Amino acid sequence: MSVVRVRLLATLLGVVPLIGLVLVAAPTADASRAWAPEATATIKPGVQMYTGDAQCTGNFVFKDKAGHVYVGYAAHCAGTGSDSQTNGCKTSSRKIGTEVDFVTGGNFFSAGTTVGKGKLAYSSWVTMHQRRTTNVNRCAYNDFALVRVDPGSVGKVNPTVPTFGGPTGVAPLLAVGAPIYTIGSSSLRGTTAAKTGTVLAVDGGGFAYDVRTGNPGVPGDSGSGFLDSKGRVTGVLSTLNVGIALMPVTNTMGNLTAELDWAQKYSGIKGLVLVHGTRGFKP
Repeated sequence: MSVVRVRLLATLLGVVPLIGLVLVAAPTADASRAWAPEATATIKPGVQMYTGDAQCTGNFVFKDKAGHVYVGYAAHCAGTGSDSQTNGCKTSSRKIGTEVDFVTGGNFFSAGTTVGKGKLAYSSWVTMHQRRTTNVNRCAYNDFALVRVDPGSVGKVNPTVPTFGGPTGVAPLLAVGAPIYTIGSSSLRGTTAAKTGTVLAVDGGGFAYDVRTGNPGVPGDSGSGFLDSKGRVTGVLSTLNVGIALMPVTNTMGNLTAELDWAQKYSGIKGLVLVHGTRGFKP
């Protein structure tokens, strides 16, 4: 089957061409931090993030040794290539320090309300260029970036994933058939969507997964975070895959375990770690 992978960016003026048992995890030590209350926080997993006129979805909250706060999304959200250019080793990116807006209510007709500011602090695509990476699978699937939240906006942050709760940690490699949980905030929908799905295949020697959810990720959902059945972070939405088969439309999510490991080694951000949710995970 011929499959085309395309990035999932939405723009201010429209769409970039398609291009049993309930497991409840207890809150962790991160819950004691002075995060904004979950009910009123405006910067959290699932927040809309605009880099220029390109809209993506934030995945999880991270912090470093110095106490700086970051929100993750896909590296291609700051890319400058076309929607069909998915190779991070060959596609150019905006510079580190590029301004990014945190937004609520963005839709096809409106840019929404800016609720916070940040700056691009790390891009896997930039580091792969710098290190002259040649690993084919890493080039294809290492699609993760971090936006450092400006000091004046940190008070609006809560790390808890809406609807599901968590995250509770970082997942090991998932098996085919494993359930997954995600939040997408595409401006095409005009509302945040909580979705469940399944891992269909492990791609690129474990660098990524082919996944199916109740409705596929669409432009604007790029960067969305995925949780496993225990509320652990497992992936970042990267592309839409279009082919001819019984299930012609699926998505690819990068393996966040591998992506975070790369970031911890090469981002230059000391003590980079995931922040756990202030509420336990309940699928």
